[in-house]
Amino acid sequence: MDINSIMNNLEAKHPGEKEYLQAVKEVLMCVEDVYNQHPEFERNKIVERMVEPDRIVTFRVTWLDDKGEVQNNIGYRVQFNNAIGPYKGGIRFHASVNLSILKFLGFEQTFKNALTTLPMGGAKGGSDFSPRGKSDREIMRFCQAFILGLWKNLGPDRDVPAGDIGVGGREVGYMYGMYKRLVNQHDGTFTGKGLEFGGSRIRPEATGFGALYFVQSVLKTNKDDINGKTIAISGFGNVAWGAALKATELGAKVVTISGPDGYIYDPEGLNAEKIDYMLELRASGNDIVAPYADKFPGSTFYAGHKPWEQKVDIALPCATQNELNGDDAHQLVDNGVKYVCEVSNMGCTPEAIDTFISSRIIYAPGKAVNAGGVATSGLEMSQNAMHLQWSAEEVDDKLHTIMRDIHEQCVKYGTESDGYINYMKGANIAGFMKVANAMMGEGVC
Repeated sequence: MDINSIMNNLEAKHPGEKEYLQAVKEVLMCVEDVYNQHPEFERNKIVERMVEPDRIVTFRVTWLDDKGEVQNNIGYRVQFNNAIGPYKGGIRFHASVNLSILKFLGFEQTFKNALTTLPMGGAKGGSDFSPRGKSDREIMRFCQAFILGLWKNLGPDRDVPAGDIGVGGREVGYMYGMYKRLVNQHDGTFTGKGLEFGGSRIRPEATGFGALYFVQSVLKTNKDDINGKTIAISGFGNVAWGAALKATELGAKVVTISGPDGYIYDPEGLNAEKIDYMLELRASGNDIVAPYADKFPGSTFYAGHKPWEQKVDIALPCATQNELNGDDAHQLVDNGVKYVCEVSNMGCTPEAIDTFISSRIIYAPGKAVNAGGVATSGLEMSQNAMHLQWSAEEVDDKLHTIMRDIHEQCVKYGTESDGYINYMKGANIAGFMKVANAMMGEGVC
């Protein structure tokens, strides 16, 4: 495999799509050696086929605001790869959404879903619509208009979307309601639904919970324990909330949360009341964390800063892509961080990752760490197909097993000769090999 040639061709065809190109390059660099051991992959151009999405659906979304004025947005669905199952991946509503971000997320989703061992392909979708500042009725009308443009491409065995940034249970409900009316059947398409109409228990917490189960496995492998560890978390939405909730339950001390305005440092650590307040902050729609410092004396708000300047044992990026850069990584290493596990998708820049690995700090990528969310979505699909609903304990037990299995795959493919576990390499090789072997088995198509 000639990585430079492949990347040059991609850059020529997709100029300016930096997030997508970054994601592809990371995977190719990790799988190069194992790929070259399989000449049949090269003969069948597995990489060249795998790095391009199967299809991209782009459409106009026209809706009426509360003033009766016509508004237009762009809708997307990137169906990346369905070699191992129907397309599966979230829908994101945010002003920053563009094709590069959705292609990177769909590409990552393909390998993340493969790691879960569940039969799910990779996809991602969204719109440049921002729910912030919109009324409930406006959000409902937008969601319904979005599905009018997309519904023919969806189905329980074709493409099963879920939520993502800007898309929670409310938005999923509105989209599924319109989809169900259009197809005239209740087939379970969409995950993250309400419990009353096919949703799974612990789905809102699953990404954060699964991440901490993965972290537990990492620490156990290193003969360490999460109890008593200090943790820096970024973000304050559902993912950060789930991670903080489970980390605190396991005996760790979460000392930071963050937002676009800055971060909170709370040396006493979060407790049940403070974690509940995270949800209140998110529900307020102001997208800021500063009020936390007013409510809880002893905590400090650092405007315009990131939490990675604090001295902690574990760093968990939980917000968005490339949120932790090379300078942040050096600060963490200098302050003695022991483990960095991405809970956001591609939360660390390449410079940050290089810093962690060269310093022999344990670093684990989002496609492994945050797979608990989509894994629980896969469990929701199973429940829908069987017309059952499992208890929270049953779902949590299955999530535990899936995250332990993902960790084992990372260790299997990522352990180096000196004993250091390169989780980035392990996760990418494990996911890649499953998808590549499926594509080989299905022929050139």
